Amino acid sequence: MLPEPYLTEPKSPDVAEQIKQVIRARTGDSVYALQVEVDSGSIILNGRTTTYYNEQLATHAAQSAAGGRLLSNEIEVS
Repeated sequence: MLPEPYLTEPKSPDVAEQIKQVIRARTGDSVYALQVEVDSGSIILNGRTTTYYNEQLATHAAQSAAGGRLLSNEIEVS
């Protein structure tokens, strides 16, 4: 059996940063004040954008990197 450190998932900040990079790339960096919170079972997106299209792009980008976690998109459109 592998030692405990090898059985854990990557640290949350690493996953959060990966998701931020994917969202920025897919939305053309048009989600402002982007924050990504990750724990073992969920991901929460926060920020602001000017279109619902960008909000949806952010959702799809995060889902592709979520690894089966529950995703909550709280990005505001204004």
